[in-house]
Amino acid sequence: MIPHQNPSASAASEPSQSEITPTARGDLICPAHDLLDSEALLAELDACAASCSDAKDLRKATVGALAKAQTAGRAKIAVAFEKEPLAARRLCRSYTYLTDGLVRAAFYIAQKHLHPISNPTESERLSVLAVGGYGRGEMAPFSDVDLLFLTPYKITPWAESVIESMLYILWDLKLKVGHASRTVKDCLRLAREDFTIRTALLEHRLVDGHAPLAEELDAQLWQKLFKKTGAEFVEAKLEERAERLKKHGGQRYIVEPNVKEGKGGLRDLQSLYWIAKYVKRVKTVDALVELKVFTQDELDNFRLADRFLWATRAHMHLIANRATEQLTFDLQVEVADRMGYEDKGGRRAVEHFMQDYFRHATRVGELTRILLTDLEARHVKQEPAIIGFLRNARRKRLKPGYKLRQNRIDVANKRSFLKDPLNLLQVFEEALRTGYLIHPDMMRLIAANLDAIRGLEGNKDAARIFLGTLLKHGNPERALRRMNELGALGAFIPDFQTIVAMMQFNMYHSYTVDEHTIQTISHLAQIEREELIEELPVASGILKRGVNRKVLYVALLLHDIGKGRDEDHAILGAKMARYIAPRLGLNKDECETVEWLVRYHLLMSDMAQKRDIADPRTVRDFAKAVKTVKRLDLLCVLTVCDIRGVGPDVWNNWKASLIRALYRQTKRGLQEGMEALNREERGSEAKKNLRTALPDWDKKDLNREIARHYPPYWQGLHVTAHVDFAKLLLDIPTDEIRIELTPDEDRDATRACFAMADHPGIFARMCGALALVGANVVDARTYTSKDGFATAAFWIQDGDGHPYDIGRLPRLKTMIHKTLMGEVLAREALAPRDKIKKRERPFVVPTSVTFDNEGSEIYTIIEVDTRDRPGLLYDLSRTLSEANIQIASAVIATYGAQVVDTFYVKDMFGLKFHSASKQYSIERKLRDAITRGTERSRA
Repeated sequence: MIPHQNPSASAASEPSQSEITPTARGDLICPAHDLLDSEALLAELDACAASCSDAKDLRKATVGALAKAQTAGRAKIAVAFEKEPLAARRLCRSYTYLTDGLVRAAFYIAQKHLHPISNPTESERLSVLAVGGYGRGEMAPFSDVDLLFLTPYKITPWAESVIESMLYILWDLKLKVGHASRTVKDCLRLAREDFTIRTALLEHRLVDGHAPLAEELDAQLWQKLFKKTGAEFVEAKLEERAERLKKHGGQRYIVEPNVKEGKGGLRDLQSLYWIAKYVKRVKTVDALVELKVFTQDELDNFRLADRFLWATRAHMHLIANRATEQLTFDLQVEVADRMGYEDKGGRRAVEHFMQDYFRHATRVGELTRILLTDLEARHVKQEPAIIGFLRNARRKRLKPGYKLRQNRIDVANKRSFLKDPLNLLQVFEEALRTGYLIHPDMMRLIAANLDAIRGLEGNKDAARIFLGTLLKHGNPERALRRMNELGALGAFIPDFQTIVAMMQFNMYHSYTVDEHTIQTISHLAQIEREELIEELPVASGILKRGVNRKVLYVALLLHDIGKGRDEDHAILGAKMARYIAPRLGLNKDECETVEWLVRYHLLMSDMAQKRDIADPRTVRDFAKAVKTVKRLDLLCVLTVCDIRGVGPDVWNNWKASLIRALYRQTKRGLQEGMEALNREERGSEAKKNLRTALPDWDKKDLNREIARHYPPYWQGLHVTAHVDFAKLLLDIPTDEIRIELTPDEDRDATRACFAMADHPGIFARMCGALALVGANVVDARTYTSKDGFATAAFWIQDGDGHPYDIGRLPRLKTMIHKTLMGEVLAREALAPRDKIKKRERPFVVPTSVTFDNEGSEIYTIIEVDTRDRPGLLYDLSRTLSEANIQIASAVIATYGAQVVDTFYVKDMFGLKFHSASKQYSIERKLRDAITRGTERSRA
């Protein structure tokens, strides 16, 4: 029978995991009697049994009664949780309590009414145990229900029938039930072979049935399995953790983290508890304080992280109405709102919520290190080998004042160590110099003395030590990451603390601001170690020739330090660099260069990705801003590291080719004078290259091809595109459309060349055709020949940002051709595909339209910065065409959900748009097109 339980009010405070008693009446989010009236439910089931004529009807009636109780109980939990959005532990216990009641009810009806047995034999005993997370009493709204049906000997037909009936009832309740039927001997045998089973059994708990059998299992597990196998369990769990983290990105600061399986998530906290329970046989985490593994503060951090992560997960389940563990962008906004976060300080509520999330994840990492080091001290876990680059080399001796403990650096004498606050910084460089890890006790010492580090701001010796950490040992990111996690980096550079764990709520950045900063420095170190020569020949060459490394490292450290405020982060960051750089020991010239690099750290990226670098004016303007080759070199390397530090898939050959081209042309202009970049010289060279590339062509045909194009055509394309167009235009009739698709591996794109008779709106039609086949346009150039033919080159990528597979090109070509011939109307066909995905909808990207008449000698540059969607380029180009605007080229730069489409345009008379009223009219039309398209895409 289901035991009667008196109602009880929930506890006022939120207990920790250490106080879990899932079947207890108290500590629930609402009174137990409100969650499940066990007495009334049993009475209803007995009444069902009396009125039902057969087992099928009884099972159906049972499911109906239990479903009603389940729905009511879940609704009450959800309402109570909405009022107390951080009461995660009481919520977990409440779902466990409700589930226990449902499982017991199913067991009751199965054994008493469906399969009654009057005189059970010794073999006809059955225990129903909860295992895994359910056994631990940790249940989110849609957690699995893992059951172990325990029998004394081989399962009997009666037990088999009871189990089957129970499972059908639970499945009909839409519970996701994992189950196994075993004897005690089976459990021991399988747990020896499989660590997943062993972990699940570690958490077993009797729900109902024969208690002595469950007690026997517990005794046998501890005596015959758990007692002497702590070391192998720990190593297995650590190996399992490493594989799990590798699968989920390996980084703690990924902006869409997996709350359950990711680094610093719930599984890491659970692993701590599993290991502690297995090795030390603790029943509560609190016992780790008594055993001097954790301090009270560390235990408090465990509780805070545990509560926050469980609350987050529970809200995710309730919002999605299903089990979901990935904290996606759309969920982040809703969870932040449910948990009471608000917009403030120039940042959205979701960004404050995610900053707290990452801070808790960091604490989980600290607790993991502490427990594992304690296990090493007790010889339960292997000690770490010396790190990476020194693994096979002779180990360096530690400086006086340090000692090795468990193969990690620790302090020889705390009192003397703390007499000089410089030691709190020196230890990070010492760890890099020797290759040893820092002992958790040393980390605790540093974290407890951050005020002493704050007192070192502006200290010359401290600056020297810090710069040594950055510059001397070849892998500064390891020291910076540890300094950051312990709070030492934010203590030494107080302005840095603001960006610690700061999330940038967009689809472009994969990491928090502080982690992005460390990633950029890691990429710089890799280039310096000559690991990326083939991938980054220009940046590698710059560093090999020599730059001021101090300036470059400090500029990268500070380049995003101004983020998270209302002011432009580059301008604010430059102001901060003006006083931070001198405190770090840089001289006046170095400080000015750092300030300039921080102020203009986006300049090269913007010029390369948002402007037509085939236009000499672009290069001239950039050279005018940079002024010297020295600054150009520094900015180029910083730009490469900055883009690569955004995320693992952001840097590609397309961006590399743009940065390389801008760098080489600007350097040439700075060294040889800007006249070296004039249009005439570039045009003559291009024509000469075409003649060389077509040696077998008839001289007459070749001369006609060279004569038919205006100067911009020769300056804007590579010779390979000129060859494609020459072949497409050869003897082309006026009523024919010719297309050539060519993989451009150097740019990570497919080049699509079009040749046809020119007519108004042709550029928009081509954009529509490409959008219709799902192509992402990253660059486009269109030219009209002297004899009236349009030649357009588009660089396109597939949905994954790669060139199209060569096998797909014939079909792609056919589909584009049909659209251009009018067989398919792009506007109508594109409508159902032009949708914004649910995950991307929370992003707010304000629209801005700017006009620039100085950036090009011939064209007005219209820059449209707005939210990206599949049909945007088609809508914008069609709007411009309908306004009788000639589009010469379009440059597309995408930053996650944000896109910047830049058009080089002229009016129908070949003039720029200088009139303010005309610019306003164009802007209004573009904004209207964006608004209509956005409404359509969200419908």
